[in-house]
Amino acid sequence: QVQLVESGGGLVQAGGSLRLSCAASGGTFSSYTMGWFRQAPGKEREFVATITWSWGTTVYADSVKGRFTISRDNAKNTVYLRMNSLKPEDTAVYYCAARTKSTAVPITRAGGYDYWGQGTQVTVSS
Repeated sequence: QVQLVESGGGLVQAGGSLRLSCAASGGTFSSYTMGWFRQAPGKEREFVATITWSWGTTVYADSVKGRFTISRDNAKNTVYLRMNSLKPEDTAVYYCAARTKSTAVPITRAGGYDYWGQGTQVTVSS
């Protein structure tokens, strides 16, 4: 059983930055593809970014490309999401997800992930 715990969310002004962290336990983190998703009130959960376990390949949603950076530290069993130039439309609950089935292909659909964290709120004020 894999447990994921997100942290780092909060309230920030537009143009500001935040770094989200997701600590994993209970599995072999280095072999998992990790992803970040978000869900705003009244909207469906949407893909934000992913990083593969093998080559560290990253893929981003168009809405965050150039502003967000996903990274991982396998020694700390942690994946990060650095968010710069935040906009009010980035306001959402951000979820960390882990895919334990081996794949070298980046996964952008929520159904491709096995485990989810509880989420952390990010609020960007205008």
